[in-house]
Amino acid sequence: MVIQHAQKVIIVIIGAFLNAIAMNFFLIPADVYASGFTGVAQLLFRISEDYFPFTVSTGVTLFLLNIPVTILAWKKVGRSFTIYSFLSVFLMSLFLEIVPIYRVNDDILLNAVFGGVIAAIGVGITLKWGASTGGLDIIAMILSRMKDKPVGTYFFGLNAIIILSAGILFGWEKALYTLVTLYASTRVIDAIHTRHEKLTAMIITKKGKELKDAIHARMVRGITTLPAKGAFSGEDKEMLLMVITRYELYDLEHIIKEVDDQAFTNIVQTTGIFGFFRRE
Repeated sequence: MVIQHAQKVIIVIIGAFLNAIAMNFFLIPADVYASGFTGVAQLLFRISEDYFPFTVSTGVTLFLLNIPVTILAWKKVGRSFTIYSFLSVFLMSLFLEIVPIYRVNDDILLNAVFGGVIAAIGVGITLKWGASTGGLDIIAMILSRMKDKPVGTYFFGLNAIIILSAGILFGWEKALYTLVTLYASTRVIDAIHTRHEKLTAMIITKKGKELKDAIHARMVRGITTLPAKGAFSGEDKEMLLMVITRYELYDLEHIIKEVDDQAFTNIVQTTGIFGFFRRE
């Protein structure tokens, strides 16, 4: 368990550093905006530069924006997820202040693509190890726990505000290149982890009861069980069918490995669901 936590901390550090590199070497010098709270922090910094007598750096702004969200997550989501997510936000804010802003290339398209890809690698590996980069990810997690709402709408809405604000205030060219960054980020995160809001897990196991108890002890999700039989071995098994959010995939993987490392699991994208999504 200690080794697992140490590995997680290392991954969070690497992810935060990659995000800072993407911002300070590519996106910020090119005035191209990231998605989510990071993009909001960039936008507020640029607005303060042009319209106010004082400025607050992107790193500090990002940290301040995440404080109320983290407090809410502590109450609504869970301590482990919140601690690692806040650590990720804190480290990224710190690295944004420490890493110097340096223009690697003058080509805005290259900056948009490489900035998006590097940031997405940082986000993707952080998600894969059961944490998040804060901001909208935490809000999505809270919404998924409280009620079944299409969190993609919130992602789209905030990113649309960032793009429109950037276009109106600083020119539509920057806004259009921001779309390139968002597209590159989404594709890379898809490859590393998943951007799908909900996933269906089909678990074939010989330890159905033990696995159900372990899942219910750590996750707030309903499970449907179906009888199953191995076509080759003829052994009687059980299939556990459940829908989870992308944020719960890491926990589910580890629960399955702990209880039955011989279980066969198929994870597929879920485009929509009807009925209850959580277990009271």
